[in-house]
Amino acid sequence: MNWIKAAFFDRDGTLIKDVPYLSDLSQIEILPGAIELCSFLQNLGFKLFVVTNQSGVARGFFDENFIKEAHNYLKKLFLNKGIFFERFYYCPHHPTKSVKIEYLKNCFCRKPNPGMLLKAAHDFNIDLSKSLMFGDKLTDIQVGLSVGCKSFYINEFFNCSNYDKFEFQSSI
Repeated sequence: MNWIKAAFFDRDGTLIKDVPYLSDLSQIEILPGAIELCSFLQNLGFKLFVVTNQSGVARGFFDENFIKEAHNYLKKLFLNKGIFFERFYYCPHHPTKSVKIEYLKNCFCRKPNPGMLLKAAHDFNIDLSKSLMFGDKLTDIQVGLSVGCKSFYINEFFNCSNYDKFEFQSSI
C-alpha cells in the first residue's frame, strides 16, 4: 500500500482571519504567509487537508450548507494560487451548547478528539507519523500530537510568514 504524508490545517486563525462565527463569504481573508507555507509543503510532497471545528452550526449561527459553500470558496481561492486541498473535514457539534439536539454531543470528530485526522488517514492512506498539524489553538496541537503528527502553532500574530523555510524543512 502506498502511504502519503499530509499537512493538516485548522481553518480559522490559521489559514484565514478568525472571524467569530464566520457567516458571509466576504469576511474571508487569507492570512499572510498561508499561501507560501501551503505551496512550500505541497512542493515537498505533502497532501493538504483542512480540519476545523464549526460549532456555529450547533449554536444556530449558520448551517452545514454554508460551511460547504465557504469551503468551496476557499478551495477556489487557494487553487487560484496553485494550492490544492484534498479535502475539508469539519465538526458541526458542540458538547454543551446547541439549538438542535442532533448537534449536541461531544463527538469523536471534535478537536482535540482525533476523529477528523483518523478519518482522513483512512480515506487517503495517510502515514500520520510523517504528517504535520498546524493550528492556532491548544486543541489543534493536542489533536496532532495525539495521532503522532508533528504539530506547529500558528496564528494571525505569529503567522506562517515568520517561519524560516530551511529551519522548518530540517525539522520535518
